[in-house]
Amino acid sequence: MMVGWRELLILLVIVLVVFGTTRLTRGMRDLGKGVREFKKGMREPEDEPQALEDARNKATSATAQSREDSHQHKP
Repeated sequence: MMVGWRELLILLVIVLVVFGTTRLTRGMRDLGKGVREFKKGMREPEDEPQALEDARNKATSATAQSREDSHQHKP
């Protein structure tokens, strides 16, 4: 059974009533941004994992330093 244009129109009207035009347009805008970011990520060069690894190492060292500082301040 194929979905016809009448069913799609009814579905569109129901979605508009439930979500409203403002939330629907905001959601579509966010979806578009997500797709663009995904495509941009797919086009990035292969040195991206190195940058990710550097950021991860930096965060790990900051966390370790924070733990070390908190242990020093305990009585």
